[in-house]
Amino acid sequence: MQDPNLLNNSDTVKINSSSNEKELDKDYDKLFDRNYSRLLSSKVAHYIDKMWFRSELIGWENIPKRNNPERPLIYFTNHSGMAFPWDAMVFAYRFNNARNFEKGMLRAFSSPMLSQSALMNPFTIDGLWNRMGSVDASFENFENLMSNKYEDLLIYPEGIPGIAKGFNKKYQMQEMKTSFLRMSIKYKTDIVPFFCVNGEYINPYSYSSKIVNKIFKLVGIPFFPLGAISPLIVIQPWLFYFGFPAKLKYVLGERIKPYEMVDKNYDDISQDEFKELSERIRGEFQVQMNEAVKKHGKNPWDLKGLIKNMFKNIKLLPYGMPWSWGLLFYEFERKYKKYGDADFTVKMGFFRNLWNLLKNPFVFFYFIPILGLIPIAIKGYKNHSLSENKKTASK
Repeated sequence: MQDPNLLNNSDTVKINSSSNEKELDKDYDKLFDRNYSRLLSSKVAHYIDKMWFRSELIGWENIPKRNNPERPLIYFTNHSGMAFPWDAMVFAYRFNNARNFEKGMLRAFSSPMLSQSALMNPFTIDGLWNRMGSVDASFENFENLMSNKYEDLLIYPEGIPGIAKGFNKKYQMQEMKTSFLRMSIKYKTDIVPFFCVNGEYINPYSYSSKIVNKIFKLVGIPFFPLGAISPLIVIQPWLFYFGFPAKLKYVLGERIKPYEMVDKNYDDISQDEFKELSERIRGEFQVQMNEAVKKHGKNPWDLKGLIKNMFKNIKLLPYGMPWSWGLLFYEFERKYKKYGDADFTVKMGFFRNLWNLLKNPFVFFYFIPILGLIPIAIKGYKNHSLSENKKTASK
């Protein structure tokens, strides 16, 4: 279902996917499956958002157009602290669904740790982020994507420190990488900020420990939140991917033209000057985000609205509730492998769920106390080790 607030754009044009693949035949693009991304969004992300996060797009009546038709716009936003990146998945679904996953869709940069570890893919679905279109963050990939004529870019310039900052630093924009400013200046393309409001409440009152994070990095988890939910993961492993029903709001900001904020050629700008410009933009972003939070973040969960929404969509309850997410992902994965590009339905319900569990036996581990963590950790560690070996071999 497309969002009417995102359809006011005459530039929505269908792409010939085969010609697009030829032009973008790069290493970063080999795992991207446009049809997989489209179907997963409509059959998984749609229900998670509709039933649980109930996202809103504020100020997006018209999608920003490229100032330079040959170069992608660079969207950037804040990370939500101490939570699995459901806010990123929901936004990508809302934005790209409105563009029918064709011309004008977003390709998100993500930390390589998300692709290296199965644990950091939703419910250990191998390669899910890359197959949906995410690109491992590197300067080389960024440079290559600046030639993309069809898709714009989405980055989270805080990186992992933005997610792992702890609830005590909620809505505090962390130090930003400078790569997106470099690309904006070099190719004279605009950057477009937007603000994720209420995302900090997906996993509130959780905090970070350097010692704990160091231990979890051994199995490919960049950080581990310490909060009320954390001890319960031992009893019910699916809670590792749990998120509270924060009503996510994405507020569009004013576009920025970094290339007009410098009086030097790109090659003459020093690293210190890039950092200074980054801090200046971070400060402006922080001011605007504070205003967005003040205006739109007063009732972060909207529990009354959540209950009304559940009664309104009572037939969809099995789809979007957190304890069903793992089964929803696995059943989608099973059916996609079976049917591929053909459209299919993912049926859920009490008796249907029992049948789906038999077809997806690995999901049982997410409901087994203590012992269920062992195969899940092994799967994540094995995937992480293979990725590390590939990185070493390529050096």
